Amino acid sequence: MRQPSLIARRVAVASVSLAVAAGAVACGPEDNDAKSSGGGDSQAKKGGTLSVLNSTPQSDFDPARLYTSGGGNVPSLVFRTLTTRNRENGAAGSEVVPDLATDTGRAGKNATVWTYTLKKGLKYEDGTPITSADIKYGIERSFAAELSGGAPYLRDWLIGGADYQGPYKDKKGLDSIETPDDLTIVFHLNKPEGEFPYLATQTQFTPVPKAKDTGTKYEEHPVSSGPYKVVKNENDGERLLLERNTHWSASTDAERKAYPDRIDVRSGLDSSVINQRLSSSQGTDAAAVTTDTNLGPAELAKVTGDKELASRVGTGHFGYTNYIAFNPKVKPFDNPKVRQAISYAIDRSSVVNAAGGSSLAEPATTYLPDQKSFGYTPYDHFPAGASGNAAKAKELLKEAGYKNGLTVTLTHSNSKDFETSPEIATAVQDALKKAGITVKLQGLESNDYSDKVQSVKTEPGFFLAHWGADWPSGGPFLAPIFDGRQIVKDGANFNTGFLNDPSVNDEIDAINKLTDLDQAAERWGALDKKIGEQALTVPLFHPVYKRLYGKGVKNIVISDWTGVLDISQVAVK
Repeated sequence: MRQPSLIARRVAVASVSLAVAAGAVACGPEDNDAKSSGGGDSQAKKGGTLSVLNSTPQSDFDPARLYTSGGGNVPSLVFRTLTTRNRENGAAGSEVVPDLATDTGRAGKNATVWTYTLKKGLKYEDGTPITSADIKYGIERSFAAELSGGAPYLRDWLIGGADYQGPYKDKKGLDSIETPDDLTIVFHLNKPEGEFPYLATQTQFTPVPKAKDTGTKYEEHPVSSGPYKVVKNENDGERLLLERNTHWSASTDAERKAYPDRIDVRSGLDSSVINQRLSSSQGTDAAAVTTDTNLGPAELAKVTGDKELASRVGTGHFGYTNYIAFNPKVKPFDNPKVRQAISYAIDRSSVVNAAGGSSLAEPATTYLPDQKSFGYTPYDHFPAGASGNAAKAKELLKEAGYKNGLTVTLTHSNSKDFETSPEIATAVQDALKKAGITVKLQGLESNDYSDKVQSVKTEPGFFLAHWGADWPSGGPFLAPIFDGRQIVKDGANFNTGFLNDPSVNDEIDAINKLTDLDQAAERWGALDKKIGEQALTVPLFHPVYKRLYGKGVKNIVISDWTGVLDISQVAVK
């Protein structure tokens, strides 16, 4: 997943979309295990209306246009995909599992061919059967320019994908997707991709009946393959009303509980209003959740002092890292000793405090998040301790030719996101001052900031950045940032260190051939450790997400895939 504040449609985007940075956020009780929160299945009953109070509208509610991982949160109630995320708490939720398909896919020809068989008895909301041809068509329409916005992987991975313009212009379709019968679909890739089962969780793999496709208007009433159907979509997703799809069968869907009779999503609300309504839990707000609004430091302090409210605070972790990025083409950051000195000088305690405190941020010394599915391998190449090692930093600066210190400029965003914002920049500035490094701060408005740091022509030498994964693996975390072949000269570039190391590129290719995801995770972790030695980034912290939910909400499930309360598991009766 790209940097959520820069590309909001990603994770949970999350609106992991998520699918939106919103989706990247989480819920799950901090003081009590998420498994017991809300009472579990034993207290969950069918019926009632679940209210969703959000700040960001669920816009572009078309499976082709959504940028989601694991199927998204609200989208996953309407759109089923070949595979999906395991709807379990914690690390178990990082696994990919079958959804429309009978398994997570069968690899052939060195992971360049993937075959799926659909379950029998799958139906749309109108009772017509779901076929493999519908999934093929759903994917193909995501290539249409007027339906852009989804993940770019299919264009990159499918043979012929780079030049395909979608079914409205090219009715012949993609030859690299075959449907030999109504239950079988085969994908032909231009390179090995052992993580294709993860990609198959994206909403682009949602079946779309060609006869019901209304192009850009499809989002107003997409044909449901999930447990709920859209009965109202107002102001481009600002108000979504979902009711039961009577043709959905739990016998074909082991993941979605679908307890409520209806789900009422209302967006465009101020975050403080959302948290106040959830806190009070009056009337219909007792059966309410949010999928995109966290508690801030001040709000969390108030909630923590109230035992009843504290019991309704969810805690979640999403694969996400906040870090300092260096451009080694800009002096003095072309000198590895300068980059190492800054790494030693960082005071992670002050950075964590600037991010809202230890309840909202965990210090990081590795680029990969501290989760098994990513292949997390502990390392600390430049140990700064909790408060920085100024003496070691000064020693390295002297070796680099800066015995009297140096002055640098740190670029950051003015957005109050507690990630790349002034608070974090100031914490870095204060820490480096102790090591003899004077830091001038350059704060930019959000759009100017993203334009500057994502362009190879204007990328500064020293800036704050962050990255979230499109799925819980080291691949979508390391490849966009460190694969030299992904350096983009005329567009959004995320390989900020301009690393183009053949050994790194080759190892990425080798790992991508693996279909044993546990084995691949170990290799991603080892690669992270190797790359870390070059000090092209300084990992700062991994965020922790905390959200309130209404007092009448039961069966809270938060996985490490999204870090978000899983709306498909919630009950309100």
